[in-house]
Amino acid sequence: MSALIEEILEYNRTFVARDDYEQYDTSKYPDKKLAVVSCMDTRLTELLPAAMGLKNGDVKLIKNAGGTISHPFGSVMRSLLVAVYQLQVEEIAVIGHYDCGMQGLEPKKIIEKMLERGVKRKEVNLLNYCGFDLESWLKGFEDAGEAVRATMDIITHHPLMPKDLPVYGFLIDPHTGRLDVVDA
Repeated sequence: MSALIEEILEYNRTFVARDDYEQYDTSKYPDKKLAVVSCMDTRLTELLPAAMGLKNGDVKLIKNAGGTISHPFGSVMRSLLVAVYQLQVEEIAVIGHYDCGMQGLEPKKIIEKMLERGVKRKEVNLLNYCGFDLESWLKGFEDAGEAVRATMDIITHHPLMPKDLPVYGFLIDPHTGRLDVVDA
């Protein structure tokens, strides 16, 4: 194991031994009955909940690159469906952010980095030959607000999502935490 992982495990042993986990105890049901889809950006790890006044147990927080839904039957949509039908979620917030790494992302550059790290060209080509468009899958977006709207649209028009479920969109400033409403 890496030194980082060893450090994390050592900290964890101390965390558990001191009962530090007790302050985070909650149920699997979100107290505010809200699911949040947001970006995995490191600047938002603590800023997003703090800027929204959220504490552990308040929401179902789903984070991924760009805070978007890239496929209507992928894991993010699956998580939202489980949240709504199994975990008492009654509202959804899609929160993108300014200065997102997915904005202007160039798939060809990602693929080149894959090749540099040892992924074989034949494996990349095989995906394309099998009908999987790797470049489209890796593609980012040009406008964060439009990306939030597109994700809201996928959720509100999903055939398995209740039609009366409120879906809201926001952009957060990753420096100040200011939330701006994004209209559908």
